[in-house]
Amino acid sequence: MLAQVHPLSYVSPDAELGAGTTVGPFAVIEENVQTGPNCSIHAHAVLKRGIQLGADNIVGEYAVLGGEPQHIVPPEMTGGLTIGHRNVFREHVTIHRAMRAGAETVIGDGNLLMVNAHVAHDCLLESQIILANNVMLAGHVEVQSRAYLGGAVGVHQFCRVGTLAMIGGQARVTKDVPPYVTVDGDSSCIVGLNLVGLRRGGFSVEELGELKDAYRFIYRSGLLWSDLQEQMRQRFTSTCTSAFSKFFAVGNRGFTPERRGPVARSIIKLPEIPSDGSPAAPTLRKTG
Repeated sequence: MLAQVHPLSYVSPDAELGAGTTVGPFAVIEENVQTGPNCSIHAHAVLKRGIQLGADNIVGEYAVLGGEPQHIVPPEMTGGLTIGHRNVFREHVTIHRAMRAGAETVIGDGNLLMVNAHVAHDCLLESQIILANNVMLAGHVEVQSRAYLGGAVGVHQFCRVGTLAMIGGQARVTKDVPPYVTVDGDSSCIVGLNLVGLRRGGFSVEELGELKDAYRFIYRSGLLWSDLQEQMRQRFTSTCTSAFSKFFAVGNRGFTPERRGPVARSIIKLPEIPSDGSPAAPTLRKTG
């Protein structure tokens, strides 16, 4: 089955469209673009020169894939953008090519990028990731498989987000987020394991117990960092828990801390009214 191209779109003669691919009106596909079979390029979408898409990708209205990196000194020769299979890029999504020739911005398989999400140059997104509306990934960010980033999350350049991590809306990610955890959108700190995502991901009760033990050890043991890493490697050797030590072994941004418990605060204790009816001053009591 040949590609179906709307007569009001522009497709470069040097582009290669896979069988069954459809191109909507006013879409622009530049030279040296390659798509796999059964892709859907919606109206007004733009595929910039030199990018590669796998099969069954959906590119929504006004999305721009493969744009120039945003940099104060743009390079003369930029890198590429490679996209896997079965991804959905909704309206106004933007993804930039890598900064340097020979480098790649890479998007894996089965990802969903919602309206207005932005992926900057040299990012690596693995597979089955969800970026909600208005998520902003700066350059060189790595997001591992099955992570979820809520609306308007901003991720600093060179940060990593671990597998099955869940980041709440409007969080500011300036350090690496380990696998399996939940980041609170208000404090931008870790508040526990992503238990809902882990259960949906097929983790057993035994594996969840192991991850809880590892989490408590990491964030509440009080050990020095060097001692913590060494004991983690020795104590947590299962497939799921070893992901923690592997993640902590690399990275240069530091790691997102756990949110502390509620701060003790003073409350007013209402005094008993004296029997003679005279007023009495309130007393303070510490709680928490």
